[in-house]
Amino acid sequence: MLTPTQQQQYQQDGYLVLPNFKTAAEIAALRERAEAIVEAFDPGESRTIFTTNEQSRHTDDYFMGSADTIRCFFEEEAFDAQGQLKQAKALSINKIGHAMHDLDPVFERFSRGPALAELARDLALRAPQIWQSMYIFKQPGIGGEVGWHQDATFFDTTPITVTTFWFALEDATLNNGCLWTEPGGHRGPLRERFVKQGAGAGMEKLDATPWPDGSRAVPLECGAGTLVVFHGLLPHYSAANRSAQSRHAYTLHVTDAGSAYSPRNWLQRGANLPVRGFI
Repeated sequence: MLTPTQQQQYQQDGYLVLPNFKTAAEIAALRERAEAIVEAFDPGESRTIFTTNEQSRHTDDYFMGSADTIRCFFEEEAFDAQGQLKQAKALSINKIGHAMHDLDPVFERFSRGPALAELARDLALRAPQIWQSMYIFKQPGIGGEVGWHQDATFFDTTPITVTTFWFALEDATLNNGCLWTEPGGHRGPLRERFVKQGAGAGMEKLDATPWPDGSRAVPLECGAGTLVVFHGLLPHYSAANRSAQSRHAYTLHVTDAGSAYSPRNWLQRGANLPVRGFI
């Protein structure tokens, strides 16, 4: 699937942008299913919000128990001072996570198949394991900022093999909060590690290397259907969405079974739902 030039570019930059990887029909099916999951979600079940800015504060039982199920998480700005939703539930959800690819037939069809398996091989993932799936809404007006981070922070392996598969389900632009990254930044150190701490989880600081500044960051604007794949050490972020247009995306976090998955990672799988690959 990948040409030698693309493989060299991935090694050099730490990411690849692959337009038209998914069809409009595939995207429509996934979006329809995500809407149905949100519609069935009872806000009384949990008011857990998702933010990358204060990870340890929001690792409640609902979050920690989401590795092998399907759960909805609210935007940080979804509630008013009285704890009531400021707008419709469908416009208040930050994301759905974290096992749709294993538990929901529509999400499984989108997340697996020969094309993704071939791409994984070309990225040197010889025995890929899909640990997590996330449907991210980036809601209009209140879509939260996702600060600079590295995905290896959350999926620590020895050696580091975590690779992110990020699918644009709508056009991602500067206006609605597209990804930003630092080309070549994957050659830097792992700065933080998010690990289990008692019944919850928290961040451990590992390295004081600063996050990229504006001179080194580049936006990854892309059209719906694009797949962005990037190395687990690649720094990336997305700005808040203050526009009237949402920025739906779907991500998979994948490691190689040949690397040792840390028992301290927040996300663990039991024997009842073993981790699987793309086929």
